[in-house]
Amino acid sequence: MQSLQEKASAWSGVDQADAFAIDESNLFEKLGLQSFINLSTNFYTRVYDDEEEEWFRSMFANSKKEDAIQNQYEFFVQRMGGPPLYSQRKGHPALIGRHRPFPVTHEAAERWLQHMQNAMDESVDIDQDSKVKMMNFFRHTAFFLVAGNELQNQNQNNQVACKHAATKPAEE
Repeated sequence: MQSLQEKASAWSGVDQADAFAIDESNLFEKLGLQSFINLSTNFYTRVYDDEEEEWFRSMFANSKKEDAIQNQYEFFVQRMGGPPLYSQRKGHPALIGRHRPFPVTHEAAERWLQHMQNAMDESVDIDQDSKVKMMNFFRHTAFFLVAGNELQNQNQNNQVACKHAATKPAEE
């Protein structure tokens, strides 16, 4: 059975070494906090203004744009060598668990990546080498979440009721 990381590599087309090349240098020190804030702001502006794919935009309907921006840039900062802003405020990132309420499908991952690529393309404060490393990480991580979502759905579909489960209300 393939691990989630192996599935993510197969589906994303990004091998694990390229996906985690972000760990070879401290991108936070190189780029600074404002670059991550700008990237996340640009990304979520695109998401919340997405007129082409209502189904995608609707996944974010229950969260405020400002909160989504903060969650994302704090995670990026933490993951790319900066201080643990996200964990200090929200606890362990637990990406699969935190994305559990959303339908993280192949189509959703591709739409997310399209918005992120467009946001990256407009990020003049991020150099090309960093953009490549970041997009490899984002692409692999997006499909890691798809693999986690599919595994979760399989587990839910394969659950068998315990033989001791109550089939009728307990008598008083």
